[in-house]
Amino acid sequence: MILPLSYFGPVEEYTFLAQNETIKYEAKEHFVKQSYRNRCEIYGANGTLRLTVPLVLKGREKTGMDKIKIAYHDNWQNHHWRSITSAYKNSPFFYYYEDLLAPLFLEEFKYLKDLNLKALGIIKHCLQLDCKHSLTEEFLPYQEKDLRLILHPKKECLVDCTRYIQVFEEKHGFQENLSILDLLFNEGPSAIIYLKNLSIKNS
Repeated sequence: MILPLSYFGPVEEYTFLAQNETIKYEAKEHFVKQSYRNRCEIYGANGTLRLTVPLVLKGREKTGMDKIKIAYHDNWQNHHWRSITSAYKNSPFFYYYEDLLAPLFLEEFKYLKDLNLKALGIIKHCLQLDCKHSLTEEFLPYQEKDLRLILHPKKECLVDCTRYIQVFEEKHGFQENLSILDLLFNEGPSAIIYLKNLSIKNS
């Protein structure tokens, strides 16, 4: 099983981590635009909010995921952390995990791969996830029902996300399959139990 290497990936991604002992992450594919590889979705006061990591991309040139560089022409890290804080400061567990997550937004990473791996490590620690992960050493062609392509903001969610209480649910209703940050801040230590109990539609 190979997953795309995401930036604070969605609940469905972490469902696979919670329900498997080992996972491989794709590191050798050409970068896929408009995917979770450099964006995540959180739940703010005005509804779903997309946070995107700006990249150094050269037009239509295809670049390997392990060579994608992060752009720092604006202070996106400050924007992301302020948005996360604003969205979740009133959630039950934000301040419980704040000190573990905040340093990530002060560190400058050259490559997107390294940022995503660091974020993955922090989230696994917060969730107490035992699943071991590794990176692919060569690219294997995409196949039918390939998770590297199916785990995508524009594709149907692969898990039946049962409701959990969200900060702004009374205003905008329950929003499923947001960034793992949403589940973590709202459910805390119970998040791992939630992930292990979710039903996977297909894979």
